[in-house]
Amino acid sequence: MMTNIAGIHIPDSQLALDAQDILKEHGSQLLWNHSNRVYLFGALQGEKAKKKYDGELLYVSALFHDLGLTKHYSSEDKRFEVDGANAARQFLAHYQIDENAIQLVWDAIALHTTIGVAEHKENEVALLYAGVGLDVMGEGYYNLTDEERKAIIKAFPRNQFKKEILPAFFEGFRHKPETTFGNIKSDVCALYIPDYKPKNFCDCVLHSPWSE
Repeated sequence: MMTNIAGIHIPDSQLALDAQDILKEHGSQLLWNHSNRVYLFGALQGEKAKKKYDGELLYVSALFHDLGLTKHYSSEDKRFEVDGANAARQFLAHYQIDENAIQLVWDAIALHTTIGVAEHKENEVALLYAGVGLDVMGEGYYNLTDEERKAIIKAFPRNQFKKEILPAFFEGFRHKPETTFGNIKSDVCALYIPDYKPKNFCDCVLHSPWSE
């Protein structure tokens, strides 16, 4: 695989290669291309903003960020983001990685869909969020040049990504739609589940066991 795309180095350490193997084994071509684009888009935005970040940690975060959608890593009752974060923590525990670095990766993955929070945390967390936002929703699209976008997409094609990613999301948590309460993935459940009625925060307050 190319190790330099659009001026961004893709980590090729043993840690990075092992993380690639896990995504290849348990993910899909859709998630492989998406996760690598997320890293490149996030890192490129970091370079443009002159933000310091650990490329290896950002790359591992990108490769693991959607693994919670897969059968191998999906739990019965946790948000898929937390499943992916837990998988990354378990993976990193086998290497000589500082505990603070492991927590940083965990936060980046767990918060990558948390609008209004992730972008204000550490650079690795913010850049993963930025990479996801650009690839999925086009946020920051014009911060990159046509040449940069084309180089990344040539290496990791989108292949009808708009049409494929939403059903892929849903397949990852269709058995636990309640875990999307309070986050943007509830919109995915509303798209695919007839008469979907998400849990309502106001009802939680008004119908709590408190007498007043």
